[in-house]
Amino acid sequence: MPPELFSPTVQHTLDLVGIFVFAISGALLAVRKNFDVFGMAVLAEVTALGGGLFRDVVIGAVPPAAFTDLGYFLTPLFATLVVFFLHPHVERIQRAVYVFDAAGLGLFCVSGTTKAYAYGLNLTASATLGLATAVGGGVLRDVLANEVPSLLRWDRDLYAVPAIVGATMVALCIDQDVLSPLTSGLAALTAFVLRLLAMRYHWRAPRAWNRRSTVREE
Repeated sequence: MPPELFSPTVQHTLDLVGIFVFAISGALLAVRKNFDVFGMAVLAEVTALGGGLFRDVVIGAVPPAAFTDLGYFLTPLFATLVVFFLHPHVERIQRAVYVFDAAGLGLFCVSGTTKAYAYGLNLTASATLGLATAVGGGVLRDVLANEVPSLLRWDRDLYAVPAIVGATMVALCIDQDVLSPLTSGLAALTAFVLRLLAMRYHWRAPRAWNRRSTVREE
């Protein structure tokens, strides 16, 4: 079984921080879509917990942590209240929210990969679930908000690629039997920095070679 990245207490705290920030992004999208407070809460919960819930169901870690830890469920609701009353101020610190979102991306792609491997999945499947843990909530959020998921849009800065890199680094470390808190932290940091660089320099994935399309670009 791979080692824990942090102590259980620290890991739980970081999970809650990541959940809170992801929930903020979900609630903000709900505000932009003119949803009511219930819609805000739904998008916050889905964004924050969707990826981890999917991972836990796939690996058989049931009931999922989202349903056994009250803090996991209540944190998105608290984020919803923050956005409900303070959304103009939250919008003004959107850049800071993106930074924390990137940190959550790095942490969750690593913790998702290690947890999947600990439950007996092979390295490829573990890395895939690490990616799903990091980006799954955002995909569900966009689908519920009737938008093309950011994960699939060419005109959005790289999001999945940093998570793929982080999860792959963890899988390689497991394969070489060098996974440790240090190497796990390095993988999380790599995903975090790549996401920040993608936002700073607007890195995007390439589209089809010699693409010929009559579809208008939005």
